[in-house]
Amino acid sequence: MIENGKTVKIHYTGTLDDGTQFDSSVGREPLEFEMGAGRVIPGFEKGVADMTVGEKKTIHIPAAEAYGEYREDLVIRLDRSQLPEGMEPEIGMTLYMEGPQGQPIPVYISSIDETTITINANHQLAGENLNFALELIEVR
Repeated sequence: MIENGKTVKIHYTGTLDDGTQFDSSVGREPLEFEMGAGRVIPGFEKGVADMTVGEKKTIHIPAAEAYGEYREDLVIRLDRSQLPEGMEPEIGMTLYMEGPQGQPIPVYISSIDETTITINANHQLAGENLNFALELIEVR
């Protein structure tokens, strides 16, 4: 069991249940993170915790242990007049709203029409079960 506070380096390839690949460290540096620091989704850290250096395995993470369930209350329609002057919105564009304590919250534009834009504060992988092929490279 890898203890909290240890730093791990791991190669991964992430896919959705339909086989669509959404991310991979293959061809670049492995992902490095501190166990227990909350820098990766809970299900990913849980899947890595019992690995040994050199081990390869595949894990399945339900949406609730990944980016959470998709929430309709995080989808908001805004009048285009509320956008900054001169801004040309595009579907997929990331914007930042101000959270309750003034922190920036990333949202993305999910649809646009003549008078409104729809912004979405769900993570783009919210509601998705995730699969990861893992290879533990180092623990220190």
